[in-house]
Amino acid sequence: MLNIFSLANGRLFQEEIESLEELSEFNPIWVDLESPSAEEKRWVKQYYGLSIPDDAMDEDIEESARFYEEDNGDLHIRSDFLIADEDEPRTVRVAFILNQHNTELKSRGVLFSIHDEDVPVFRLLRMRARRAPGLIEDAKEVLLKLFDADAEYSADTLENIYDKLENVSKQVLAGDVTDALAGEVLGAIAHQEDLNGRIRRNVMDTRRAVSFMMRSKMLTGEQFEDARQLLRDIDSLDSHTAFLFDKINFLMDATVGFININQNKIIKIFSVASVALLPPTLIASIYGMNFKFMPELDWQSGYPFALGLMLASALVPMWYFRKRGWLK
Repeated sequence: MLNIFSLANGRLFQEEIESLEELSEFNPIWVDLESPSAEEKRWVKQYYGLSIPDDAMDEDIEESARFYEEDNGDLHIRSDFLIADEDEPRTVRVAFILNQHNTELKSRGVLFSIHDEDVPVFRLLRMRARRAPGLIEDAKEVLLKLFDADAEYSADTLENIYDKLENVSKQVLAGDVTDALAGEVLGAIAHQEDLNGRIRRNVMDTRRAVSFMMRSKMLTGEQFEDARQLLRDIDSLDSHTAFLFDKINFLMDATVGFININQNKIIKIFSVASVALLPPTLIASIYGMNFKFMPELDWQSGYPFALGLMLASALVPMWYFRKRGWLK
């Protein structure tokens, strides 16, 4: 899918391109390719003179090769964007190419973005740019606002993690944690821990991309200050992710502690039963070993006496354990 975005009256407007001829009708500042076909790549190369690298969205590319500037002035940035899906949180690799010095372009510069699936941050920026005139002025502003929206999306996801962990805390700290509930809690905690880790990695990647933009001296004075503010916002997210890791570890330890308590209760029952049955076993052994013939032939009251003594010897330890509160 090939979409172009152009400015009109300070607002960003989107057009979906279905033929090469339609490209000549617009003067875009942003060209977005979502799962582009070979034909759409050919249109971009033919009209804009830009060849999209085959490894643009490779996940195994070296970290040092994700941010670089070509001899002709084009900037290449490969960055990951978070998708906080409830079932499968993941990151999507997006390749950006900022073409600033192509004389064939009618505008001052065009940002090209290539990715395999739609990204929530892109939808957020498109919605804001349509509603807020003057939010975006050029292609560099589009790239900077995308990273700004990415940081805000990560912050919103962190707030959602706070809410989810608050519900988990209420379940754990209520005290009555069964093994079934503990299993559900551990699953929820593991899910939030994975999402929190992805957010931390995502903001680290965004910090590197913004720092590269600042070092490349491509930003205006106002854009440079916006980038510095964005880095400060990203730094504030690090403390939140660290706090959430600590909270997750606490809840994990508390849940495992309740599981151990439940297991100890079972072991305690067997321990009490074994101790309580030791005296009856001893009495039965002594009683059976002190008769020359069958006990009922020598002493008719032997069995009732032995059974009563065994019962009493079992009840006395149980009464003692109950008095000490060990049976609760």
